[in-house]
Amino acid sequence: MTNSRIPGAARGSSSPIETLWFESALLPDGWAQSVRLTIADGLISRVETGVPQSGAPGYGPAIAGLANLHSHAFQRGMAGLAEARGAGDDSFWTWREVMYRFVERLDPEGLQAIAALAYLEMLESGFTRVGEFHYLHHDRDGRAYADPAEMAARIAAAAHETGIGLTLLPVFYAHGGFGGAAPGGAQRRFVNDVEAYGRLMAASRAAVAGLPDAVVGVAPHSLRAVTAEELASIVPMAQGGPVHIHIAEQTREVNDCLAATGTRPVTWLLDHAPVGPTWCLVHATHVKPAEAAGIVASGAVVGLCPVTEANLGDGVFPASDYLALGGAFGIGSDSNVSIDPAEELRTLEYAQRLALRRRNVLAGGAGRSTGGDLHPRALAGGGQALGGPASALHPGARADIVAFDGRHPCLVSRAGDAVLDSWIFSAGRGLVDGVWCGGRQVVSGGRHHRRDAIVARYGSALRAVLA
Repeated sequence: MTNSRIPGAARGSSSPIETLWFESALLPDGWAQSVRLTIADGLISRVETGVPQSGAPGYGPAIAGLANLHSHAFQRGMAGLAEARGAGDDSFWTWREVMYRFVERLDPEGLQAIAALAYLEMLESGFTRVGEFHYLHHDRDGRAYADPAEMAARIAAAAHETGIGLTLLPVFYAHGGFGGAAPGGAQRRFVNDVEAYGRLMAASRAAVAGLPDAVVGVAPHSLRAVTAEELASIVPMAQGGPVHIHIAEQTREVNDCLAATGTRPVTWLLDHAPVGPTWCLVHATHVKPAEAAGIVASGAVVGLCPVTEANLGDGVFPASDYLALGGAFGIGSDSNVSIDPAEELRTLEYAQRLALRRRNVLAGGAGRSTGGDLHPRALAGGGQALGGPASALHPGARADIVAFDGRHPCLVSRAGDAVLDSWIFSAGRGLVDGVWCGGRQVVSGGRHHRRDAIVARYGSALRAVLA
């Protein structure tokens, strides 16, 4: 098992300079041909266009890696295990009971093994940074580990092994429902009071200190799990970093909030919390037009997880109206039932098509490419939400790069934004050839460099969990 502690790691001036050549690349001002990137100390130091390959390693079209702004890594291990219908109508709430039974069996080694596989699959599909909404803190009996960040350190170890950029979001979870209801027994591994959460935050920062460009934020789980007073106490612990919260995901949540407070969840949050550009409102599925306008005015990002939202039967976020207002969004793999940024963007668009009975709903106007408009908005919103270095192909940016296989059948006679459309609506993760994180290549030929060892460890760990 990989050691759960991360050795010191930082960029140094002695890092070798590397050049990479791409047949085309999506730069901040649009697509360019025959692009050579120079990488030093994990950053892009130079961008040249219209230049010959001249001995540099050559690849197909390249884009900046996307941020996965919302992940529960451990749920990768239960993907496919909640698809048998129960006695009544299945919903998020019945799925949650399956999740509780699964999490009861996890130990630190199992969490690390599952997280490593999830992060490997994120990299192989084109995600280069993950926001880990981490709420599994305590031992199986609910008692705290000697190190409050024992489980957070396992997340950090998985990120270190795979090379993915990490924004760690330790979750504050104190109650089982609105009004400060006592948590249930199945939630005992998640629960902290404000004082214990402060210790967890300090220990989590220490746990990720050896990771390059790691970020730590706070994550009040939801309004049903946090009181107003607790929310006011923990938000400053972000120290200017990201603040993420589940909000208005389910109609039952909206109705319970109305019963408890007389106000809808998003309205309550906007009225009672300092929501701003460092905030990410995860899901926000059930919002009224005035609430969507309030989110836009705040500068916050909406964290959309379309595959999970479809899998759980959450509903459809009003993305067309929200984007028309200029709203910021990013995408996340959430339950990790499937890990693929192209699938998330495709599902986002397809849900709008089904709801509105139109095509190319989220394209910005006549003649605009849907993929060409979705990708840069998800890139910007995800980067904002996770608080890490900007992901873009320009000098000074962290070298988080995704290269597509230029020989893939889906790219025949494609150029420019047609590459993005073919990736999102046809090829998906099968188009990814090479991936670099912080200038280090971690995926070649579509395979992570440590795939065999990580998959073998995952198999052993999951068999133990499911025995």
